[in-house]
Order: sequence, then C-alpha cells, then structure tokens
Amino acid sequence: MTTKEKPDFKRFADGVKKATKDAANTVSITVKNTLDKTEKNIVNAIDQNGNGEIDIEDLIIAGLKTPGVRVNREKFLRKELENRCSLEVVEKSIIFNPIQADVPLEIINKIADDVITYERYLVTGVATALGIPGGLGMVLTVPADIVQYYAHMLIVIQKLMYLYGFPQIDLEDKEVIFDSKTMNVIVVCFGVMYGVAGANKALKVMANALAKGVEKKLLNKAITKGFIFKTVKKIATWFSTEQFTKPVFAGFFKKAIPLVGGFVGGGITYFSFKPCCDRLKESLSDTMLSNPNHKLSLEEKQAELEIING
Repeated sequence: MTTKEKPDFKRFADGVKKATKDAANTVSITVKNTLDKTEKNIVNAIDQNGNGEIDIEDLIIAGLKTPGVRVNREKFLRKELENRCSLEVVEKSIIFNPIQADVPLEIINKIADDVITYERYLVTGVATALGIPGGLGMVLTVPADIVQYYAHMLIVIQKLMYLYGFPQIDLEDKEVIFDSKTMNVIVVCFGVMYGVAGANKALKVMANALAKGVEKKLLNKAITKGFIFKTVKKIATWFSTEQFTKPVFAGFFKKAIPLVGGFVGGGITYFSFKPCCDRLKESLSDTMLSNPNHKLSLEEKQAELEIING
C-alpha cells in the first residue's frame, strides 16, 4: 500500500468527532423540545382550576380524586386502637379524641410513625414502577407520579390530624369541589409540611381554638376570611412561585434517565416524603388538642384574640 493509499486517521477521527457532536446536538434539541412539550402537557393534565399553572389547589383536588385517598376518621381510629386499647378507650377516642381518651402519647406517636412509613413505602413503590424502564417515554407518566405523591401526602395529613385530635374533615363532596374551609385547612397542612412561614402557627391556632371550644362560626370565619385565611393566601402564593414549581419538575424529570429511571425516581420520592410528614407530625403533636400542657406563644394568644373578636 502506497503512502497516498494509507488511511488518514486524523481526518477520520475529526469526521467521527464532528458527526458525534452533530448527533448530540440533534438529540439535545429533540430532548429539550420533548421536555418543553411534556411540561406543558403535565400542566394541562394537573391544572384542575384552569388557571394555566400547577398550584397547591390543583394538587389537592387531583390527589383527592385518587381512589382510597379519603380517610374515614372513625374507621381509622377504631382499626388502629382496637388492638392497643380497651373498647371503652376506643369509643371515647372516637367521640372526643385519643388524648382526651387517655391514649398514651407513645402509642399515638408510634401509630403516626407507622402511618408515615407505610405511605412512604407505598408511594416509593409507585414512583419506581412508573419510572421503569425509563427513557423519554417515561416522562408521560410524570402527571400520574406527581398526583400519586400528593395523594399519599393527603392520606398522611388526614390520619395524623385524626390521631392528634382533629375532627373528621369533610371530603364527601361528590363533585370533588370542596368548600373553602376544607381546602384552606389542607393548604395549611401542606404549608407546615414544606416549612412555609406562618403555616405552623396557623395550624396550632386552629387546634387551640378547637380545644378551647371556640364557637364554630368564629373559627370558620377565621379560616375562610380572617387571620388563618391570610396565612392560607401566603402559603398558596409560595406554592405558585418558582421555588416550589421548579423543584417539582426538576425532581420528577430526573427520572427521565434510560434504564435506571424508575430507581432514581423511587429514590427521590423515598428521601423527600418523610421529612415533610415528620414536620406535620411534630407540629400536630404539640397543640392544645394533643398536649394538655401546651403553652400558648404570644403569637398564638394574639391570633386567638383575633378569632374571638371576629
């Protein structure tokens, strides 16, 4: 073979490099366009109130449409307490609440931890299953994944509230359009889970008012128009900003990784779910409903006066 006939390896390598770069750019553009389009599809799929974006109200309504999400307080308490307490204590817990029925706090906390662990494993399993086998086709499952995540959070919210003294939450509307009081109470709980400023105080104020027997009309007014409602608006605003929506998409889109997508998504879900639920448990476990020795902070006292004065 003459010199002229020898392969030009440098030119060959340069050609391969250029072809690879061009292919990568084409794939990158395709992926970006696909994800941009998919994000719009996700918004459309979850947008329950039709305002063109995903907000906390959408996640609550979509989550509550999921079968099995609504928790009956009486059935839940009876099931959890019947093997741990006497029949008399169980019945009293249902009529009043577990603390008033003298259920030891250790038992209540143990049930709460079990609830969080159980729902955590369930939602992680769903996230993992939806993410297999991964790849761009997987992102089509993201709306279902997001809704499932918040559906399991809603289950935890209800069960923890019932364990720590709250009455039955009215979720029986056949049209899944709930009254503003119900929606606002749940929004406050989500605010506590995500550490939104003011949410923890609002939850404690509601619990304290219930424990003191504040007139239902006054409490409802506070939740739908007064002090607590102002906090609800702040929480809703926080959930509508980029600090919430961007992490939601970033977290779930990380699952769009070939082959291992499901396991990545399951891991994200596993490690993010528990801290949120633990925050709510911590808040609920120290109110006048759940702790007879709870001491009102100055802020709680001022908020209580606002409720009583209408």
